[in-house]
Amino acid sequence: MDFNASLTQLATLGAFVFLAGLVDSVAGGGGLITLPAYLHFGLPLNRLLGTNKLSSSLGTAVAAFKFLKELRFKKDFLFVLVVFAALGSFLGARFISLLPPQFIRYLLIIALPPVAFFIIARRRFGLSDQSGLIAEKTLLFRAVLIAFFISFYDGLLGPGTGAFLAVALTRFCGYDLLKATALSKLLNLTSNLSALLTFLILGLVDIKLGLAMGAVGMAGNYLGSHLALKKGVWLIKPALFIVSNALLLKIIWDMVR
Repeated sequence: MDFNASLTQLATLGAFVFLAGLVDSVAGGGGLITLPAYLHFGLPLNRLLGTNKLSSSLGTAVAAFKFLKELRFKKDFLFVLVVFAALGSFLGARFISLLPPQFIRYLLIIALPPVAFFIIARRRFGLSDQSGLIAEKTLLFRAVLIAFFISFYDGLLGPGTGAFLAVALTRFCGYDLLKATALSKLLNLTSNLSALLTFLILGLVDIKLGLAMGAVGMAGNYLGSHLALKKGVWLIKPALFIVSNALLLKIIWDMVR
């Protein structure tokens, strides 16, 4: 590994990554936990995003497989969404160097309140699947736009992507939160892999640490997806609310301190 850490520190870091995997599989936002944890234990800044993408990709793969195995979607529908998610993430990663970091913080503060608003204002938000009432072509068009633009954000910055995807797919495609979360896992995995490939090419990944923490994250994602499938939207809905608002508060705190 590229930084010095004791076994106790690695175990503590692993505990944070496990928790992040559990939360991320249910509602997204695992980066809210893993990025500060990696920094706290001394991972160099130039390897932070790449290493996090490696470990989170492994964990997200477990959650995506488990969700999609239980909830069936048409393969051609998924293929189109994956292509646009990969494209969006790639363009976002390329675009990030053109924007000042302060602008990204403001962007998050603007984007996150609507997530909380949708959950609070609509009591039956995401409790039933209404996607069958939407024409197939319209549903595909809306899902493609969501996959592209939110994956663009994932390549641009990342934290909260799963939450954004789940809410957008519920709000605009009519899916219940369980189906929306399943789709969000696949799209999030795609955007993660697209960004990870770029970091690997540039040599900005601590591969040993990423693989080790990825194994821990996989366990967290497995447990989280199992709980979500068992408890349904009654677990996902409050988790989504908590993660979204925690991310917003952390961003604001970082700006004012």
